[in-house]
Amino acid sequence: MNKMPKKRKGKIKYEYAHDIQEKFKEIVESLGLSYIMLDSVSCYRSYGSRSRRTVARCHTLGKLMQQALGRKGFYVLEFISERFDKLDDKEKTKIIIHELMHIPKSFGGGFRYHDYVCEKNIESLYKKFVDKSKNLEISKFNIL
Repeated sequence: MNKMPKKRKGKIKYEYAHDIQEKFKEIVESLGLSYIMLDSVSCYRSYGSRSRRTVARCHTLGKLMQQALGRKGFYVLEFISERFDKLDDKEKTKIIIHELMHIPKSFGGGFRYHDYVCEKNIESLYKKFVDKSKNLEISKFNIL
């Protein structure tokens, strides 16, 4: 006997994630990723996703939509609240780095895939970010 698919109980809800947007901006600026146009990337928190293992997703405005709207690439980073918010700060930072690594240098609406966005490269950028953050804190302390 065929089972009917379960009906979705609720819709996914989205809200702008100011705190994640600020951390994203801090990471991009600290790492010197000048190809990322900060005004063309938005961070959102979603609620109610039924995905099982996904913590975050990168969405883009496709080429046809860019042409129709007369604009360049635009990216939305979605962070699934039920999973992301439970992580510690280190893991949250790594997830943000993971998602921003999907944005290619061309900033043209495409994606970098997991051959580039891998644990080794994420760890490398995370270490660079932490080192730069420590140096910034030390220099702030020495100014006083």
